[in-house]
Amino acid sequence: MAAISVACKSRTADVAAEESKGYPDTLRVATLYSPGSYFIYRETKMGYDYDLVNSLVKDKGIALKLEVAPGLATAVEWLDSGKVDLIAYEIPVTAEYKSHVLHCGPKNVTTQVLVQPKTKKQADRISDVTALVGRDIYVEAGSKYEARLNNLNDELGGGINIHAIDRDTLITEDLVAMVSRGEIPLTIVDSDLAHISTTYYNTLDITLEVSFPQRSQWAVSPARPWLADSINAWIKQDNSRRDLARIHRRYFELSKKNEQYELQQTIDLSRGYISPFDDLFRKYAREIGWDWRLLAAQGYVESRFDPTLVSWAGARGVMQVMPSTAKAYHHDPEELIDNDVSISIAAEMINDLDKAFQARVPDPQERLKFIVGAYNSGLAHIFDAIELAKKYGYDPQVWDGNVARAVLMKSHPEYYNDPVCKYGYFRGQQTFEYVNRVFDFYTEARHKITA
Repeated sequence: MAAISVACKSRTADVAAEESKGYPDTLRVATLYSPGSYFIYRETKMGYDYDLVNSLVKDKGIALKLEVAPGLATAVEWLDSGKVDLIAYEIPVTAEYKSHVLHCGPKNVTTQVLVQPKTKKQADRISDVTALVGRDIYVEAGSKYEARLNNLNDELGGGINIHAIDRDTLITEDLVAMVSRGEIPLTIVDSDLAHISTTYYNTLDITLEVSFPQRSQWAVSPARPWLADSINAWIKQDNSRRDLARIHRRYFELSKKNEQYELQQTIDLSRGYISPFDDLFRKYAREIGWDWRLLAAQGYVESRFDPTLVSWAGARGVMQVMPSTAKAYHHDPEELIDNDVSISIAAEMINDLDKAFQARVPDPQERLKFIVGAYNSGLAHIFDAIELAKKYGYDPQVWDGNVARAVLMKSHPEYYNDPVCKYGYFRGQQTFEYVNRVFDFYTEARHKITA
């Protein structure tokens, strides 16, 4: 996000009295699946707006009932009908929405920004929109980014080489990744998504704004001004400001390159062993009937065998187990630094995933990639990908080129909002690459390390 500030409204004694009488025991909140607001990762609910609204209900001592709307128009309808009390999602502060909602809470300011590779030479950096003339810029066809580029091109008298890409599974996130890999030179994206992207790709420059700023906030019904005032007063508190800064940092600033396949350290398999924990991999792989080298390959891709690693999402230890998962398997999250605990939980998870996929993927060898994918993303997203594969003509029992392709589709609103998808947005590229890297390492280990 380009900036964060706080809505400032006075809170009178009358409003406080109304709040004390009217605050519900359960706050009914609508949100939308998106890369920033709300998503599910490794069976854990996450997201900037989700975490922040949880901070709100915790402070108020009330329960949260979350409703995920298929679109912003539906969320506004729910608010108008009284189905929900609050929309915890970035609603543009425009005349269109002001007639239907009362904005409140954290104020976000976004612009469209140019995504370009970082350069050591300041002279090579595009620092002014006039320098876009003669440049090739790639955007999604029919998107607001294409519309902005066309307007900007007219303002500059022409000359920008606009490439509107129309591919089923290629979205803005993919274009940003392609800039980071040097496959295309430039793209345009909203600044909040740009900031998320830089936590994955630290080789990007997103400093050039190419549009006017757009303000957005949460919203309540215009009939409940006391609730808006209450939320505005809450967000001004010192502890709320600290939570806001912490949550913003987690999603929009904290690097995600230190986890899983982003790590670049290599392992020399010529030494005759994979890791210092090979005995543990052998022990627990034997209990679930797995090749221990495949289990070790996951450990390599997860943490490079670093038991002290803690990811941005809170996953810990050599097998990067989420704290909530540790609890589900009857362990304290603090125990995850213990390699025996971490690997044993991973083996239990794999065994449970195997059972979950047996009916859907009867071939045990083919099932391995489904299990590894679900270990990374969570079972729910792979179930969604299987259903997408069925609907769009791919083989739901084959990973490569089929369900793997459907996993990539989970990043695209057209598909994660499809009725067959029950668990919404997911950064599918992450799981796609994760599976490939695990099996690449496993293939190498099978050739060099004795079973």
